[in-house]
This record gives sequence, C-alpha cells and structure tokens, in this order.
Amino acid sequence: MTALDRLPVETIAADIRSRRRTAVDVMEEVIRRLDLYDAVQPAVWISRFDAAALRAAAAAVDERVAGGEALPLAGVPFAVKDNIDVASLDTTAACPAFAYAPSRSATVVERLVAVGAIPIGKTNLDQFATGLNGTRSPYGVPRNAYNRAWVSGGSSSGSAVAVAAGLVAFALGTDTAGSGRVPAAFNHLIGFKPTRGRWSSRGLVPACRTLDCITVFAGTAEDAGLVDAIAAGFDREDSFSRSFDDMARGRRRIGVPRADQRPWFGDIESGFLYEAALAGLDAELVEIDMTPLNEAARLLYNGPWVAERTAALQDLLRDDPDAIHPVVRAIVEEGQAYSAVDAFAASYRLADLARAAEEMWTTVDLLALPTAPTSYRVAEMLAAPIALNASLGAYTNFVNLLDMAAIAVPTGRYHSGVGFGITLMGPAGSDRSLIDLAKTLFPAPASLPPLDLEGRMETVKLAVVGAHLKDMPLHWQLTSRDARFVGEARTAPQYRLYAMADSVPPKPALVHSGDGAAIALEIYELDMAAFGSFVAEVPPPLAIGTVTLEDGSQVKGFVAEPRATANAEDITSLGGWRRYLQR
Repeated sequence: MTALDRLPVETIAADIRSRRRTAVDVMEEVIRRLDLYDAVQPAVWISRFDAAALRAAAAAVDERVAGGEALPLAGVPFAVKDNIDVASLDTTAACPAFAYAPSRSATVVERLVAVGAIPIGKTNLDQFATGLNGTRSPYGVPRNAYNRAWVSGGSSSGSAVAVAAGLVAFALGTDTAGSGRVPAAFNHLIGFKPTRGRWSSRGLVPACRTLDCITVFAGTAEDAGLVDAIAAGFDREDSFSRSFDDMARGRRRIGVPRADQRPWFGDIESGFLYEAALAGLDAELVEIDMTPLNEAARLLYNGPWVAERTAALQDLLRDDPDAIHPVVRAIVEEGQAYSAVDAFAASYRLADLARAAEEMWTTVDLLALPTAPTSYRVAEMLAAPIALNASLGAYTNFVNLLDMAAIAVPTGRYHSGVGFGITLMGPAGSDRSLIDLAKTLFPAPASLPPLDLEGRMETVKLAVVGAHLKDMPLHWQLTSRDARFVGEARTAPQYRLYAMADSVPPKPALVHSGDGAAIALEIYELDMAAFGSFVAEVPPPLAIGTVTLEDGSQVKGFVAEPRATANAEDITSLGGWRRYLQR
C-alpha cells in the first residue's frame, strides 16, 4: 500500500471553484483511500455514507459551482465524530444501545455543508467522549496513524486518525477535558478548540454540557482558520451559544510552567521536545505558577463536575448499565456520590481560581504548554486505563473550566514516530489571534514521519554510562542496531560509579547505593529485536537492569554484579565516565 498524502482544505476548494478538477474527481480519490485504509485501520469509522451517496453529494456540489455559487469549502471532504448529529446517519456516541436517528444535522455540520463541504461519515471515539486515549469503544481501537502500537489519543480518536491518514481534509471532534487537543498532538495535527459557545453545540451529545466544545482537526492552522470562519457564530437554538468580539493578543510575553511544575510521568523525551520547541520562540518566556490551573483541573474528575457526566447518562446508567463501557461506567458512577452542596461549593472555588487566571493574563499574552506530557502504547493503556488516561490530561483539563481558547500545534516527534506538540492558550475570545499566532510561531512542519501502514516494531529505551557513550569504543554496538539518541540525563542520586580493573576497553560499573550521587548518562531507543540482541552481547560482570533517573522515571540500563567493584576505583564524585577519562 502506498503512503497517503494529506488533503489540504484550501487547495481542494480552490481547485473545484476554478474548475481545475471537480468535486466528483476528489470524491473518487477519497473513496479509493477509504477502501485502502479500511484494511489498515477498520476501527476509524463507526458509520459512513456509501459510495453512491458520496458521488451524488459531490455531483451536487459541482452543479452548485457551475451555477455560480461561491462556496468557500467546495467539495472538501470531512469527518464527524459520532457524538455529533449528521442527518441520515445514526448517532451512537460509541454505544450501540444509545443509538438514535437524528432528524437533522448539528448546527455546525449544517453550516459546513451549506458552503460545499461533504460529510463522509461518523468516526469512532472513546464512548460518550469519556477518555483521552481512544481505547474505550466497542467498535474497536483507532490506533496512532504513525505507529499503531501507540494510542491515537481520545476521545476524538477516529477523527484525528482520519485526517492524519489523508482520508478527509478536516474532521470535527469535541473537547471537554482535552479531546480536541491530545489526539492532534499524537497524530501531528492542528487541533483547534474554540472558546465555549463560539461554535454551536446544538446536535452534540453532551458529556459535560456546560463545558463541551465542538472542535476541528486539520493539517494546518490556515485550514483550521477556514473552518472556524464558517462554523463560528451565535445560534439561538443553543442555550449555551455566545457572541464574541475577537480579542487581539500579542506574543511578546509567553507563559510557560515553572521548571518544577512540568510533569513528564517518567518520559524524559517529552522534556527535551518541549525545551526544543520553546527555544524556537521569538518572545519573552515568563514562568507562571500552575497551582491555580492545576487545582481547577482536579475539579473536573475529582469533583462534582463528574456528576454532570452522570446527568447526561442517568437513564442509560439506570436502565442498562451493562451497555456502558466498564471504564466509562466506573467514572460516571462516581458522580452519584456528589450533592448539590458539593456542586455549589466547587463552583465557588472555581470562581476564585478563574479570578487568579484573569490576573495571569495581565502578566502574559498567552500560554504555550505541552499538549500532553507523554504518550502510551495501547497495551499499556489497556492495562492501567484510568491512571494513565489521567496523566494525559495534565495540561488540558483546566482549559474549559477556566473559559480559555486553545490551539494545539505539532512541534516535534518521539522516536516512536508519535507526535509531540504545544498548545497555545488565551482568554475567552482570543480564538482568531491564537490561530494567527499558530501560523507564525509554528508553521507547518516540512516533513512528517511515514504513516504506519504495516505495523511498527516495539521499542525500548536504554541508558548507557561508559564505553557505549557517543564517540566511545563500543558505541558502534548501538549505531549498528540503528539505535536512536534520545538525550542526555542523570541517574537519581542513589548510584556509585566504579572504573573496573583490567577491563578492555575501559568500562565503568554502575551500582545502586544508598549514599550515591547523580551520574551522567545517555539514553538511546532501540527496536525490541535490536535490544534483545544487544543484551545478549553484554558480558559479565555487567548486566542490563532497570536504572532510575533523576526525575524518578525508569529505563533499562547498565548495572553491575558486586564482583565488578573488586579492585575498582570509585569515581562517583566525578559524576560520570567522561569526567573520569578527562582526568
């Protein structure tokens, strides 16, 4: 199967409006791609229009163009998360027992179709939009488009993969706790989350109705801006719709978390990628105290806002609880424990935290936070679905509670091929400024990793402390296995380093000790098979074990048997092998 290029929104629409190609031509290519990718990831979609209906919709757009209509999104194919209504397709929210046939499309969908965009179908999601990982659906698991061993991010999992895989030009998702941003980061996409109420939520199955936002995934900030220009606007049919005047924001002062408030959950690579992204910003970086933002975030799942999810599902929870995914059910059942008193008390506290956030905007123009602190393999997420999912929301959960706009932008990649990104955040109404800043601060990457169409190998991170360091005698044992350099780091301060006696070439021995120090090392990543062959060549008294790093995370790395220290020189005080050799 050949790689599938992404479908740019403006290019498609401009070509069709100018008659360089027809909407039918574009749709034939989309149908071809859908057929090809179904063999790779059949779980992306829950339902789709058949080929005949898609061709008819495209022909209707061509007729409108021929009739002189100026259609901003002429013939542009898009996908819709299956908790948003599309006429003629059931809405399931990834729960078959909940499915219903909507009488009309959601307001946002109607607005897009009115200007020529063509819905292809409904995409998979974490059931009832409860999750940030994409594994909580009876319709299967949409995996990361660039490495199918890893999660795609959720809950808008299918929408993100559909855009990343080049099946549609853009896709609608939703965002309550980060579901329009985390999947964007992991799949090298733009994820635009408008201010609450900027886009109508009529026709959206609620998760937390007071917080929910319909969002868009696109390949570029320009494409996201085109969709926003159509989708935004007051809707009298939506009780939560709001009118906004666009708020201009500068980029002179960009807020970033204090160094001690950047959780990476053991993923040292994320820290390197974040620092690299910040280094390219032409602005003053201002460290902010994340304490009020983090406290607001905890209210979402550790406070009475869980009861709002319970309210949305109370009938199904009462009448057919087994129809709900067990992880989702465990979460929404917790909402039954909260009282109205709890809800009012939490709302008062949120008002205090919102005031603190307002003060923050007097010191910075916008925030530039990691979109997610780490990424996980599907197998890891299934083994610990609540704990690992919670960590993915470390930088996202507070945004809707504190009435912010946000746009996730791709800024790098893990060695696994999974995407890493930054989210720009601003106060309510700063949406257009954020989109414009995303264009200038983070232009579209020149290249992307290849799509995973055949399944990639699992990888392992390995720490080396001596002869395998870069430019050292045994480094070739890593390069010959295509090991990828992740970064420099240090161990936790519980290790001692010895220069072993009579070893050729000279080698150190790293030994865990209660009175040790932090030892410099380098971290590499190898495919599982390459790691296995490397371990097989490690001679005694050395071995490969687990090494704890300075930030508390753990990686595989060189350790030593007690006999390795016999007649050895203790060089712990030097802090690393390079310093020893320099001495």
